[in-house]
Amino acid sequence: MSDRGILSSLRYLFADFIGEEDDSPPFLPEGLPEAVTPVASDAIHLLIEYQGTAYAKLYIDRLRRFVGKQGVDDAMLAEIARLMAMRMSYEDPIRIAQLKLAEFNELSGGNYNPVVDIRKFRVDELVSALPAIIAEYLIDALDWAGWAHKQVSIRFSAASRVGVRRLKIEAGLKRWRRYSVRYAKERLWVERWLHMIDRSLTKQPAAATEIVQTATMIQGYGDVYRQGLADWNAIIDGLAKPTFDGALALSDIGGAVKEARSAAQPDPRQAALKRKIAEIRSLVPAGGSSAAAG
Repeated sequence: MSDRGILSSLRYLFADFIGEEDDSPPFLPEGLPEAVTPVASDAIHLLIEYQGTAYAKLYIDRLRRFVGKQGVDDAMLAEIARLMAMRMSYEDPIRIAQLKLAEFNELSGGNYNPVVDIRKFRVDELVSALPAIIAEYLIDALDWAGWAHKQVSIRFSAASRVGVRRLKIEAGLKRWRRYSVRYAKERLWVERWLHMIDRSLTKQPAAATEIVQTATMIQGYGDVYRQGLADWNAIIDGLAKPTFDGALALSDIGGAVKEARSAAQPDPRQAALKRKIAEIRSLVPAGGSSAAAG
């Protein structure tokens, strides 16, 4: 990678740490198709609420990379815009508190009947929402004690003044989110997803839509989130990346990814998925390199 490419990657990767003092909302990218404008506009409002204006600007910087790009039509760009906003507003305890508080603020003037929302998190998942400088030591200690995977129930409730006050405190922790372990992992994941879309557009343009849709594999929190992330990595590392690298001669990576996704099950061992990936790879001629890898 050239020096310019390295600098560009670093700028995108750390853009959310730059210009935090500027509270002016970002502008939509120049040349953004009219059909994509509502999606991107909604995403800006969502991400400002979720984390702040610098975070919304990072979203726009990322989206701008695909505006006017060869092979990206309005429908694909809209999906990139929608799914990127979804992943950048990932669900953590802070987000759940934000949503519960917003619901209370919106409906408390009417016939609001607050429901106690109880969510279960693993201890290491809660700790990963803390600043990395603290979380990394705590996670090591929890692993040593055998408590990292212990399930903890957290109440999110606006049924009392104490509950509302607690939600405000939890939602206010968003200022620390960008220094957390989870935030760093999500930032890297989004960049890798976008990179894989970029590579597909270069190597196998017909597969790009399927690569875009892989973002839907990763949702929520807890076991569902971890399973989806593990399955996504297995498919990308086992099929997409080696094909784009020219190490695997898959002529239809889009079809292969779709087939592998259909085999994924809620199984931590990933038995069915691994069998499917191995099966797909076994059908590729040995020693060949992908014709699309040039």
